Amino acid sequence: QVQLVESGGGLVQAGGSLRLSCAASGRTSSIYAMGWFRQAPGKEREFVAAISRIGVTPHYADSVKGRFTISRDNTKNTVYLQMNSLKPEDTAVYYCAATGGGWRPHIQDYDYWGQGTQVTVSS
Repeated sequence: QVQLVESGGGLVQAGGSLRLSCAASGRTSSIYAMGWFRQAPGKEREFVAAISRIGVTPHYADSVKGRFTISRDNTKNTVYLQMNSLKPEDTAVYYCAATGGGWRPHIQDYDYWGQGTQVTVSS
Protein backbone atom coordinates (compact mmCIF):
# COMPACT_ATOMS: atom_id res chain seq x y z
CA GLN A 1 0.00 0.00 0.00
CA VAL A 2 0.94 3.61 -0.54
CA GLN A 3 -0.07 6.52 1.66
CA LEU A 4 -0.15 10.08 0.34
CA VAL A 5 -0.29 13.17 2.55
CA GLU A 6 -0.78 16.63 1.08
CA SER A 7 0.16 19.92 2.69
CA GLY A 8 0.55 23.56 1.78
CA GLY A 9 -2.99 24.64 1.06
CA GLY A 10 -4.47 27.84 2.41
CA LEU A 11 -6.04 31.19 1.65
CA VAL A 12 -4.36 33.53 -0.80
CA GLN A 13 -5.34 36.63 -2.74
CA ALA A 14 -5.73 36.55 -6.50
CA GLY A 15 -2.35 36.86 -8.17
CA GLY A 16 -0.60 35.20 -5.27
CA SER A 17 1.26 31.91 -5.01
CA LEU A 18 1.09 28.69 -3.06
CA ARG A 19 3.20 25.56 -3.05
CA LEU A 20 1.57 22.22 -2.39
CA SER A 21 3.53 19.16 -1.28
CA CYS A 22 2.58 15.51 -1.32
CA ALA A 23 4.67 13.02 0.62
CA ALA A 24 4.38 9.35 -0.23
CA SER A 25 5.11 6.49 2.14
CA GLY A 26 4.74 2.74 2.15
CA ARG A 27 5.46 0.83 -1.07
CA THR A 28 6.81 3.87 -2.88
CA SER A 29 8.83 1.69 -5.24
CA SER A 30 5.53 0.74 -6.89
CA ILE A 31 4.81 4.35 -7.85
CA TYR A 32 5.61 5.51 -11.36
CA ALA A 33 3.53 8.58 -12.09
CA MET A 34 2.14 11.10 -9.63
CA GLY A 35 -0.41 13.77 -10.27
CA TRP A 36 -2.57 16.50 -8.87
CA PHE A 37 -6.32 16.78 -9.29
CA ARG A 38 -8.76 19.30 -7.89
CA GLN A 39 -12.42 19.46 -7.07
CA ALA A 40 -14.35 22.68 -6.72
CA PRO A 41 -17.71 22.82 -4.91
CA GLY A 42 -20.45 21.36 -7.07
CA LYS A 43 -18.03 20.23 -9.76
CA GLU A 44 -16.38 16.98 -10.73
CA ARG A 45 -12.79 16.23 -9.82
CA GLU A 46 -10.50 17.31 -12.63
CA PHE A 47 -6.93 16.74 -13.73
CA VAL A 48 -4.40 19.48 -12.97
CA ALA A 49 -0.90 18.10 -13.59
CA ALA A 50 1.12 14.89 -13.62
CA ILE A 51 4.73 13.80 -13.75
CA SER A 52 6.44 10.47 -14.30
CA ARG A 53 9.07 8.91 -12.04
CA ILE A 54 11.79 10.24 -14.30
CA GLY A 55 10.13 13.63 -14.34
CA VAL A 56 11.30 14.51 -17.82
CA THR A 57 8.02 15.66 -19.29
CA PRO A 58 5.34 17.04 -16.99
CA HIS A 59 1.76 17.33 -18.19
CA TYR A 60 -0.74 20.07 -17.43
CA ALA A 61 -4.36 20.91 -17.90
CA ASP A 62 -4.82 23.83 -20.28
CA SER A 63 -6.33 25.91 -17.50
CA VAL A 64 -3.09 25.92 -15.48
CA LYS A 65 -0.39 25.87 -18.17
CA GLY A 66 2.11 28.64 -17.69
CA ARG A 67 0.99 29.24 -14.10
CA PHE A 68 1.49 25.91 -12.30
CA THR A 69 4.63 23.79 -12.16
CA ILE A 70 4.78 20.17 -11.01
CA SER A 71 8.04 18.71 -9.81
CA ARG A 72 9.20 15.61 -8.01
CA ASP A 73 11.98 14.70 -5.58
CA ASN A 74 12.34 10.93 -5.66
CA THR A 75 14.87 10.98 -2.81
CA LYS A 76 12.11 12.35 -0.58
CA ASN A 77 9.22 10.54 -2.29
CA THR A 78 7.56 13.90 -2.62
CA VAL A 79 5.80 15.71 -5.45
CA TYR A 80 5.21 19.45 -5.48
CA LEU A 81 2.80 21.78 -7.19
CA GLN A 82 3.97 25.38 -7.42
CA MET A 83 0.96 27.56 -8.17
CA ASN A 84 1.55 31.12 -9.34
CA SER A 85 -0.78 33.84 -10.59
CA LEU A 86 -3.65 32.19 -8.76
CA LYS A 87 -7.20 33.02 -9.78
CA PRO A 88 -10.47 32.70 -7.85
CA GLU A 89 -11.43 29.86 -10.20
CA ASP A 90 -8.48 27.87 -8.87
CA THR A 91 -10.33 27.54 -5.57
CA ALA A 92 -10.80 23.84 -4.86
CA VAL A 93 -9.69 20.90 -2.78
CA TYR A 94 -6.46 19.68 -4.32
CA TYR A 95 -5.73 15.95 -4.27
CA CYS A 96 -2.46 14.14 -4.82
CA ALA A 97 -2.63 10.83 -6.67
CA ALA A 98 -0.20 8.08 -7.60
CA THR A 99 -0.16 5.18 -10.01
CA GLY A 100 2.13 2.34 -10.91
CA GLY A 101 1.42 2.99 -14.58
CA GLY A 102 2.16 5.86 -16.88
CA TRP A 103 0.62 9.25 -16.37
CA ARG A 104 -3.01 9.74 -17.38
CA PRO A 105 -5.40 12.66 -16.95
CA HIS A 106 -8.16 10.33 -15.75
CA ILE A 107 -9.18 9.71 -12.16
CA GLN A 108 -9.74 6.01 -12.70
CA ASP A 109 -6.11 5.47 -13.73
CA TYR A 110 -4.74 6.37 -10.32
CA ASP A 111 -4.47 3.78 -7.57
CA TYR A 112 -3.73 5.91 -4.52
CA TRP A 113 -5.13 9.21 -3.29
CA GLY A 114 -4.39 11.67 -0.54
CA GLN A 115 -7.01 13.24 1.69
CA GLY A 116 -6.88 16.59 -0.09
CA THR A 117 -5.86 20.11 0.89
CA GLN A 118 -8.04 23.20 0.52
CA VAL A 119 -6.89 26.08 -1.66
CA THR A 120 -8.97 29.24 -1.54
CA VAL A 121 -8.21 32.22 -3.77
CA SER A 122 -9.96 35.45 -2.88
CA SER A 123 -10.69 38.14 -5.44
